[in-house]
Amino acid sequence: MARLVLLSEGFTGRSFELKSETTPVGRLPDNAFDIPESSVSSHHAEIILRGNDVVVRDLNSTNGTFINGEQIEGEAVLKHGQILRLGTVEMRLETGEAPAPTKKKTQLEHTRPIPQGVKLDELQGAGAPPQFDKQTGFEKRSNRGQKIFAVLVIVVGVVLVAALVWVLLQKR
Repeated sequence: MARLVLLSEGFTGRSFELKSETTPVGRLPDNAFDIPESSVSSHHAEIILRGNDVVVRDLNSTNGTFINGEQIEGEAVLKHGQILRLGTVEMRLETGEAPAPTKKKTQLEHTRPIPQGVKLDELQGAGAPPQFDKQTGFEKRSNRGQKIFAVLVIVVGVVLVAALVWVLLQKR
């Protein structure tokens, strides 16, 4: 018997057995398989048992329906071990059979060349040592502003203490 095993956090371990010919899936409890998650549409998709095939039909969902990361348009066959994603919720189809042999993708099919950029010797000419005598923005800053602030705080403090003493002497 085919079943969907949820993999996403908060739903881990939850599963649903596909018993009927058509299983509506969505966020609302009126679906046969309800997934209460905001990225899942109210009536997101249908899972259809067609002979030995498990077919997924998107019901014009807001966040899309994906099989192994590829968005489906209309409907598509879901095979044993493949990941079905509704919105952000992922689930795996388990049918109790061994997965069909698939062409193993090599690392090169998933990689893209990354440009290396410019090397230091290309910028300044071959063999020329780097020049560090210009301002780079990492020089030590002066403390002049902090010193002025400290002097002002001390002067204001002395003035306040003198004013307080003067007020106290006037009250006598």
